[in-house]
Amino acid sequence: MRINFWESLSLLVAFVWLCGCQTDKTDSDMVVELDSSTGQYLIREADEVVLQYNYQTVYAEDVVVLESARPEEFTRSEQDTFITTSIYAVPRSNYIHPVYGLDGEMLTRDWPDGAHPHHRGIFWAWPEVYYGSRLGDIYALQTVFARPTGEISLDQGMDYAQITAGNKWRWEDREAIVDETAVIRVYKATDDYRIIDLALRFTALVDSVTIATRETNTYGGLNIRMQTPDNQKISYHTDDPSGSVQRAWSEFSGTFDGASMESGMTVLQHPSNPDYPGQWVEYPDLAWVQPTFPAPNTRYELKKDVPLDLHYRIILHRGGEQEKGTYESWWDHYTGDPRVSSLLRD
Repeated sequence: MRINFWESLSLLVAFVWLCGCQTDKTDSDMVVELDSSTGQYLIREADEVVLQYNYQTVYAEDVVVLESARPEEFTRSEQDTFITTSIYAVPRSNYIHPVYGLDGEMLTRDWPDGAHPHHRGIFWAWPEVYYGSRLGDIYALQTVFARPTGEISLDQGMDYAQITAGNKWRWEDREAIVDETAVIRVYKATDDYRIIDLALRFTALVDSVTIATRETNTYGGLNIRMQTPDNQKISYHTDDPSGSVQRAWSEFSGTFDGASMESGMTVLQHPSNPDYPGQWVEYPDLAWVQPTFPAPNTRYELKKDVPLDLHYRIILHRGGEQEKGTYESWWDHYTGDPRVSSLLRD
């Protein structure tokens, strides 16, 4: 395991931070812990790992891979922004991978071969980050990078385990321009599904920082790269805006390697997010889904000292695509859940 300057500093800060933020011991099966062999953080239920949060840098040789993963079939065109994919093969941190389904199947993928080595499990990033007139790409790991501060706290209760992690976006890996807090809360599984809540806060430390999707009309925001299952199916739903309620969800399902039946991942957007509902972007030949932010044809200014908060709920479930009423029930429960507002504390 290699350690760069920001990591060595963050490890020292994290040691001091964790000494003052020890988790209360409970009789719960939900556990969050530092994996001393990798420097990354694990959330487990009983003896089974649910997910890994990669706080320290992951190099190519450290990636958790599924040996039977299918080669990526997507190819770039001459119209794509970058043709040379090797520039994307950059060590990365601040993302979730692997994520495991209820029967132990690996759902997410990191550093896939082919055209998208920058794809990394569940990650939150934008391909267009402007600092003044200069353009960076935290999505494809160009010019601006999220680096750990060492301010990380672990919490667990009777039915959940939680990681709260601090990162700073560093321009050219030096100047801090954005302060980021990511909260990952995993709930104890039921017989049929598990809830993961994700709350993100971004606060500019300087003036003139804006974020946008690629060319302001495609991908960027919350990004989820999946393994490619058999019988892959991707679907999206957004209620008609004229209705009294406007629900928004996506569904990704199939039979993943090592599983005997279909399983899936549902993503719910929270209506408190600016520009709700974000549009859904899909490339049919990629095992990849996302709710985008900000709205198409716009750039969102991260104003100095004014936080941007984004909330999402991820539901891992047994079985393939669910009945519409199930998604509606999940969304209604999420938007009425009082625990969501407490994830990001002022």
